[in-house]
Amino acid sequence: MAASWKIRIAAMFATTLAVAALALGARCMSLTLPRCSVDTLWNGGPALDVPYAQTRPEVIAKMLAMAGVGRDDYVLDLGTGDGRILIAAARDRGARGLGVDIDPVLIDQARADARATGVGDRVAFRTQDLFETPLADADVVTMFLLPEVNLRLRPRLLAELEPGARIVSHVFDMGDWRPDATGRAGGARVHGWIVPARIAGRWRLREASGRTAELRLTQQFQEVAGSVIVGEAARPIGQVELTGGRFRFTADTGAGPRPYQGVVRGDAIKGTAPDSSGVERSWQATRIE
Repeated sequence: MAASWKIRIAAMFATTLAVAALALGARCMSLTLPRCSVDTLWNGGPALDVPYAQTRPEVIAKMLAMAGVGRDDYVLDLGTGDGRILIAAARDRGARGLGVDIDPVLIDQARADARATGVGDRVAFRTQDLFETPLADADVVTMFLLPEVNLRLRPRLLAELEPGARIVSHVFDMGDWRPDATGRAGGARVHGWIVPARIAGRWRLREASGRTAELRLTQQFQEVAGSVIVGEAARPIGQVELTGGRFRFTADTGAGPRPYQGVVRGDAIKGTAPDSSGVERSWQATRIE
């Protein structure tokens, strides 16, 4: 009889251990919770907006090349995971940067890998919600997120990053914001964007000769259209190109169609256009509204 009870108790204990092991395994394999550690198992952790997935080396190389990452760039890696994209940016291209992730276990791994790679003095990693991370200092933003997360970030990327900042995303795009470049590496798609200057509105254009006109522009991301108003006549502008803060177009302000080029800085545009003899002359425009 005693032996029978011992067997039952042992069986119950074994069953309890098996159930606990299955539960622990399910917790540690969850795609929506942080990686397992003593701290996260004991205290729990926040739900993840994006499950962790590794980016292959050939895709990382493509991302960094598409963004033109260089020694003078500060790279912000959103959802950095184990930090491999940012570490490669520092190791292979001499960049500096910050990687943020909500998973503290992955952040600890990223810090250790950065030190082991010899770039610990060029990169930092922070346990932080990517939606609360300041963006304004970044020259390049790298992402391997989800479509809905990209779309939630898009207004802040456009508003906070400087014109000319580059964004590169592994796999997913940003809806109707057309990428400036798309490529493939190792079977994966990579998208790149250049943050456009905010140029929509009315501008007072003044040329070196004293000729003036009003420039009216509409904008959908990097796509710009508009017209130039001379007196009562409105003439459409053509061959429009906005790349970051660099603005090119063709317009007729009264001396025939000519190519204009300039740089947008806030509420001013300054550039050059050829006069009737082909000599480049300065022009500038000031935002009216």
